[in-house]
Amino acid sequence: MNMKLIVGLGNPGTSYNFTRHNFGFLLLDFYFKTHNLEWAQTPKFGAIWAKSDDAIFIKPQEYYNDSGKAVRAFSNYYKIPLSDILIICDNFDLDFGKMRHHQTGTAGGNNGLKSVTRELGTDDYPRLRLGTGNNALRQKLGDIDFVLSKFTPEEREQLPDILAAASRKIDEIIA
Repeated sequence: MNMKLIVGLGNPGTSYNFTRHNFGFLLLDFYFKTHNLEWAQTPKFGAIWAKSDDAIFIKPQEYYNDSGKAVRAFSNYYKIPLSDILIICDNFDLDFGKMRHHQTGTAGGNNGLKSVTRELGTDDYPRLRLGTGNNALRQKLGDIDFVLSKFTPEEREQLPDILAAASRKIDEIIA
């Protein structure tokens, strides 16, 4: 069985906790809690990382728009085929709470996916998009402030169920 690379996208620093752009980090942290996993004490290739059985999990510590550098470094070092990489990112065009898993696709305006595509030289890798859509708030704030905004209290109430469903999806993908 091939090693899998599971990548949560987000921005480093506590000021970005519970922001829409950090949905990838939030999911991996939830996954680690519910699976009793721990992050390595020392960063590697510019990412917080951990290895568990046949999977390597990373949270790149460059800003969102440069996340691809760590993805390329890990995939090259561990010789992980594109089909065994999973990029987890937020998507404001997808309704809040919805999830989409695709084997390939375009960046669709997501700067983290653009960075991964640029670094890997292709967009032929799986991605799990987590919906953050809230059109009224997005129109009020504009796209940049929207992705950097915190989840609303109503959305935060729904997060445990959404994160649990997304964690089950990661388990399916790893299996």
